[in-house]
Amino acid sequence: MNYEDRDTYGIYKTNLLRNAGADAPGPGPDLMGADTLIGNDVYNHNDEDLGDIKEIMLDVRSGRVSYAVLSFGGFLGMGEKLFAVPWSAMTLDTVNKRFVLNVEKDRLENAPGFDKDNWPNMADTSWATEIHSFYGTKPLHYYNPIADQHNIDKS
Repeated sequence: MNYEDRDTYGIYKTNLLRNAGADAPGPGPDLMGADTLIGNDVYNHNDEDLGDIKEIMLDVRSGRVSYAVLSFGGFLGMGEKLFAVPWSAMTLDTVNKRFVLNVEKDRLENAPGFDKDNWPNMADTSWATEIHSFYGTKPLHYYNPIADQHNIDKS
């Protein structure tokens, strides 16, 4: 099932393939409903199935999406491994209605992951550094009350 199939509100009926900055009304693919993305497939550039999105992790203080939790391996939820993939490491393939993660399947098998009963502290900066290093992305700047108080740019 892809994001169009989960669209119970009609979000994607129009303008799904529009160009960024177009004057046409409607969301997507630049702005999408989070609930419609849960369960979406993730493939790599070799067209290999890497799993599907189980959860989307939001940094509620900054208002940014931090990670997609990707499920890989296992059968019917048994033995599956979960991975927090930086949102910036994935791209949306609007033609095939799935996400693309530029990681080889065998490399993903060795990625830092966790099981459903033992989630990591995703707000821990050392954990975030390890994850972003693995995927070759930069961590978002986390909420900093001192910087916010003094209007310091954190981007």
